[in-house]
Amino acid sequence: QVQLVESGGGLVQAGGSLRLSCTASGRIFSIRVMGWYRQAPGKQRELVATITGGGSTNYADSVKGRFTISRDKVKDMASLQMNSLKPEDTAVYYCNADLLISAGDVRPASYWGRGTQVTVSS
Repeated sequence: QVQLVESGGGLVQAGGSLRLSCTASGRIFSIRVMGWYRQAPGKQRELVATITGGGSTNYADSVKGRFTISRDKVKDMASLQMNSLKPEDTAVYYCNADLLISAGDVRPASYWGRGTQVTVSS
C-alpha cells in the first residue's frame, strides 16, 4: 500500500513564505511524476506544480516565479517552496504521485495525500 503524507501547511501573512513537503512510502518501484494540487472552497482542484523523475517542472501561471517545486528521488519526497504568498493562494494543498508499484506495471497509478491547509491572511 502506498501512502503520501504532506506537511508544512499553516497560516501566514500575505507576502510571506511556506514550505510544503510530501513523503511517499509503501510498496513503490518507481515514481514517475510528483506534483502539488490545491483546492479552494467552492472551487475545483487545480494543478499547482509537477516535477518528473528527470527534473522537468511545470507550473500553473498563477504561481510562476513565486513557487518552486523540488524532488528528492532517494527519499521519495517532493517539496513546494512558496514565496510572496497571496490571499488567493489560500487552499488545501494536495500531494500527488504517479508511480509504478512493480516492474511489471504497464501504466503508473495515481495516488493522493490527504492534504494540508494553507491560509494566507491579507
